[in-house]
Parts: sequence; structure tokens; C-alpha cells
Amino acid sequence: MDMNVEQLVKMSETWLPVVLEYGGKLTLALLTLLIGWWLINKLTHKVAGLLELRNVDRALHAFIGSLANIVLKVLLLVSVASMVGVETTSFIAAIGAAGLAIGLALQGSLANFAGGVLILLFRPFRAGDWIEAQGVSGSVDSIHIFHTTLKTADNKVVIVPNGSLSNGNITNYSREEKRRVDINLGIDYSSDIKLARAVLLEVAADARVLQDTPPVVFVTALGDSAISLSLRVWVATGDYWPVTFDFIEQAKERLTAAGINIPFPHRVVHLLQSN
Repeated sequence: MDMNVEQLVKMSETWLPVVLEYGGKLTLALLTLLIGWWLINKLTHKVAGLLELRNVDRALHAFIGSLANIVLKVLLLVSVASMVGVETTSFIAAIGAAGLAIGLALQGSLANFAGGVLILLFRPFRAGDWIEAQGVSGSVDSIHIFHTTLKTADNKVVIVPNGSLSNGNITNYSREEKRRVDINLGIDYSSDIKLARAVLLEVAADARVLQDTPPVVFVTALGDSAISLSLRVWVATGDYWPVTFDFIEQAKERLTAAGINIPFPHRVVHLLQSN
């Protein structure tokens, strides 16, 4: 009996420091894990609220929140493992190598992903805007993380990768509230310029024309067979194409009614008769 007690005392003297040392580390690691886990959830919730206040697209809310949550929790688990004495150097190196391999394999997709994030953050265009980019013109149907879908005027669907879209020139025809309509035409050299200007200004007397910038008619060039005129008016962006089509037709009809001809291109040829 005495031997058993002595053995227990010796064993306790051997194991007690180890238990106290690793028990303390384990307790501290568990507390760090619980508190860190709670803080990460709070932080990602705050980030989601901040993105919502900045009117960032909802498709990006969940993605950024999930990505930040996963990355922070992986870093927390690695830190906790190192606190209890687990060797994490090789583990971190393996994660880095795997990340590099995945990055090289998905280089094009990652470029499209980065472009999608930039588009959703900085909003060069929104769904419903009419844009021109990458040699394509169309209405923005939807914006995704990896690509943007456009619908052309003849209802064709064009899918443009976000990588090339974010790195190229983008013309947004819908961003501003108003646009300028230019009606360019030519009149015969024998025509009265003042009369032609008056006729074109009558065409511009339309309720859709904005009056904060009055309509004007300029002589823009003296061509080979015609005097080039330009009628310029400002309209709401939504009225741009209807006004353009209507004014071209009305300009032709009213100029003809006023006796002002729109000449065809022509060339004078002199024939010389040799003896």
C-alpha cells in the first residue's frame, strides 16, 4: 500500500508539471479560439453593414463576407495550433504552395474575378445602362463575379469576361441624365443658309428638347458639293433615339417644303477633244 502511494507521488511529481504546462496552454488556446471566433463573426457582420451603407451590390456582400470570414478563421486556427505546440511552418508552406498552384491554374479566372470585384465596387455601369465596350454595344442585363451579360439592340446576348471589361475603355451612354443630339446634313450651295437655319430651328421646337441649353445650328464645313449644317439640341437620355429619328425625317421634309435641296454627291467631268 505504501509502495502504491509512493509510486503515485512520484508519478504526480513527473506528470503534474507537464499537465499544468500543457493544461494552461490548452486553456489559453481554447479561450483564444472562442474569443477570436466571436470577434471574427462580429467583424464580418460590421463589414457587411459597411458595404450595404456604400450601396455595394448584394452579390458582392455575401462573397466578401464569406471570404473574409474563412480567411480570418483559418489564420485563427493556425495561431491556436501554434499556441499548443503544433508545428505550423510546414502547414503554412503547404497552404502557400497549394494557393500558388491554384492561382497559376486559374490565372484567367482570377483576372475575371478581380475585374468583377472592381466593377461591383466602383460601379462604372449598372444593370440597365447602355454601354459600349470590347467592340460590343448593348444594355447591361446582369453583372456577375466572373462575367457581365449584355443584350444588343437586336436582342442578342453577349457575355463579356470581367477581366477584359475592367481593363478596357467603357463608354456609358446612360450615366448622365441628358445627351446632345446632332443632326448633320448638307444643303445645296444655291440655298439660303439663314432660311435653312430657321427651318431647322423650327424642327427643334419640340417639347422633348431641353431649354436650359438652347438649340443651335452651325455651318460645320464647305464640302465639295454641299454646305454642311449641324442642328444640335439637348434631350433627356431616354429621348435620344426617338428625337434623333424624328428630327432626321422632319428636317428632310421641311427643308424640301421650303425649297432647300439636299444635294447628292456629284463630280464635274470635263472632256477635252483632241485634234
